[in-house]
Amino acid sequence: MKHKWLKSALLMMIAGTTLAACSNGDSAENTAEEAEVSIMTSFYPMYEFTSQVAGDRADVTLMVSGNADPHSYEPSAQDVAAINEADMFVYSSPEMEYWAEDLFNSIENEDLKIVSAAEDVNESVGAESHAHAEGEEHTEAGAITIDGVAEHYHTGDTIELTASMEGNEELDHWHWYTRSGEEAEWEEISDEFGSELNYLVLGESFEVKAELYGEDHEVLAESGPVAILVDNHEGEEEHDHAEGDHEHGEEEAEHNHDEEEEAAGSDEVVVAGLAGHYHTGDAVTLVAETGAEVSEWQWSTRSDESAEWTVAEGQTTEQFEATAEDEEFQVQAVGLDADGNEVVSTEVIDVLVDNHENEDPHSWLDPVLVQEQVDVIRDALIEIDPEGEEVYTENAATFKEELQQLDQEFVEAFEGAENREFVVQHQAFGHIARRYNLEQIAIGGLSTEVEPSPSRIAEIGDLVEEHDVPVIYYQQGADSSIAQTVATETGTETAVLHDLESLSEELQSKDLGYIDAMKENIEALKLSIN
Repeated sequence: MKHKWLKSALLMMIAGTTLAACSNGDSAENTAEEAEVSIMTSFYPMYEFTSQVAGDRADVTLMVSGNADPHSYEPSAQDVAAINEADMFVYSSPEMEYWAEDLFNSIENEDLKIVSAAEDVNESVGAESHAHAEGEEHTEAGAITIDGVAEHYHTGDTIELTASMEGNEELDHWHWYTRSGEEAEWEEISDEFGSELNYLVLGESFEVKAELYGEDHEVLAESGPVAILVDNHEGEEEHDHAEGDHEHGEEEAEHNHDEEEEAAGSDEVVVAGLAGHYHTGDAVTLVAETGAEVSEWQWSTRSDESAEWTVAEGQTTEQFEATAEDEEFQVQAVGLDADGNEVVSTEVIDVLVDNHENEDPHSWLDPVLVQEQVDVIRDALIEIDPEGEEVYTENAATFKEELQQLDQEFVEAFEGAENREFVVQHQAFGHIARRYNLEQIAIGGLSTEVEPSPSRIAEIGDLVEEHDVPVIYYQQGADSSIAQTVATETGTETAVLHDLESLSEELQSKDLGYIDAMKENIEALKLSIN
């Protein structure tokens, strides 16, 4: 067993991560002398569950701290260095921490135990299971075909490929890989888990392949390498390879946004209100903020880097509004002076649309599923530290008793309730709704950073009237002036639900943890469910 506690402690000082003691009374102040195991955890629930099981026998460190979004977090060099010195890394699931697989490709610690606490226990919400039947036969490797390859591409193009396997109707978990040539190693493309690949061409020719995975994350089949030929016609101007390619339909209305971004400088304007991701149907509300004198704003959108920019009609103020469709898109704003000259421009903003492939990754909000995750963490700890089996088993059993009591409190709180609907800002509470026979209604995309427009407030007002909504729930820290504006305009109250993607300052100041926050959720939900 390795001893690396001083390095982990130093990382905690760098990250500024200080969390409350665990709610079952186990001390979170592990010292170098006491700890036997060094563990890195991704975000708050994984930190708490691991700390509960490990107790004083492990030095447990939280990676995604503060208000960082665990969905779109980008691990730092310090994170990678710390994991390379750890015995175990605990995260929730690939559907939650999108960045995990890229992180693992950067790790050189061959002895690291990687634990996905929720990957095998997450339950689908409102979707068909992707599991294949036991004993089902699958085609051997090499049977995958890839369609959509063009004769050649130019730098800046997007390749659009589709993988398929004859006879496969059940499985749709794919991974895509690239390599520069036959002598190079294959590298996985992040965030691409479907049969369709959209990938930006950046430089020279390369190869692509696809793999199809089974229920237990085993490779069932893979394609042969597909050559992607990049030919920029010996120095001809980039993106000028086809008649009409990347030309603007209305010269006075549209700009070369890439040149504008370089000329204006991204540090002169910031955009508020961007969420880590959206679901289809969510409202996207952004606000450009700058100290420059701007008479009018011009917002434009495009599907990706290879598409033309389209000016958003009627959006001439600093505020941009749109509805998220099925696919992600990009936005950019240009600030103009009174003569129509560019003053400043934003960076190109990626609006990520992720419906979690119809799976809800927030399984840590279900006390029953958490018990299974605790078992996963317990078993992993015993595997790397057999001498601590008695400690880990006892700690896990104690915490699971608290979770069982919490589950019973949820059941008793909403048993027999006639009104079982609750309205939330963010669709994160599907597991609670499913477990306790409630109905979650999501407003979607309502940012607590940006004042909603009159039209958006009107939409919320219609929802409030349709469902006779007494309370609109916001995530922790939602008692903002904007939340109160919505409440005043729609005739509702506001209340906080803890999604626990991070531990709020309020909970930390009260020395409260997971169990306490979930009990506060029960009391908050009683305002709507009765």
